[in-house]
Amino acid sequence: MIERRDRFLGLLGTRSVIMGILNITPDSFSDGGKFVHLDAAMQQAEKLAADGADIIDVGAESTRPGHTPVAAEEELARLEPILGKLTSSIDIPFSIDTSKAKVARRATELGASVVNDVWGLQKDPAMADTVAETGVAVVLMHNRDGVDPDLDIIADMRRFFDRSLRLARDAGIPRARLILDPGIGFGKSRAQNFTALANLATLKDYGLPILVGVSRKSLLAGLSPVETSLVRTLAANLAAAANGASIFRVHDVAEHVAAFKVFDAIVRR
Repeated sequence: MIERRDRFLGLLGTRSVIMGILNITPDSFSDGGKFVHLDAAMQQAEKLAADGADIIDVGAESTRPGHTPVAAEEELARLEPILGKLTSSIDIPFSIDTSKAKVARRATELGASVVNDVWGLQKDPAMADTVAETGVAVVLMHNRDGVDPDLDIIADMRRFFDRSLRLARDAGIPRARLILDPGIGFGKSRAQNFTALANLATLKDYGLPILVGVSRKSLLAGLSPVETSLVRTLAANLAAAANGASIFRVHDVAEHVAAFKVFDAIVRR
């Protein structure tokens, strides 16, 4: 786990990093139900790795708007038959998309190197200590319980990240293992999502890598005469990269690997 964690962290800052999405859930917005069984999950993970993913993010609970929360036991029942088989068969880092400390701890035992917490250590009081004790890296995502369209979303993100970073510091999580995520599509109006994407550079003073997840999200609909989610996602991710993001959580790995090879050749020379 540590070797894979350091392999992932070692890529940050050298080029754009692609995180492939593997949802082993029945109700995710894009691919719910497709990969809930081991064979299908294994085939998809192998495809993501072959397409060039640097890390695969495994989720056993949907976090789409309006999702039905599940207990840790249900999340673990989905995760345990699959994650260990993936990490032992495919030699790339894996992350676990969860806000529950119990799930995060078990996932690290099964080989996960990163915890991707959509509540930035703030939902489960035990999460910060769990991350510190297991030695994994962690993605701190901005989130809100509801949408307030009048809110200064950048100021709110900074308040949120400041609290998450205090929790990480107090738990003893090294700063070198922290990643920020603006939480596109979470607790924000459409206008606030665009504001967050356009102002990623304002987060660079934290000195931490920035992850963006816009893949196939409906907030991008209607912006292009070519109405395909792939075109919209690629455009949004390239804009995010130009504004300072370096990790991209996507469904369509091969296309993003190809696009970012061109982007990096031009911008990161």
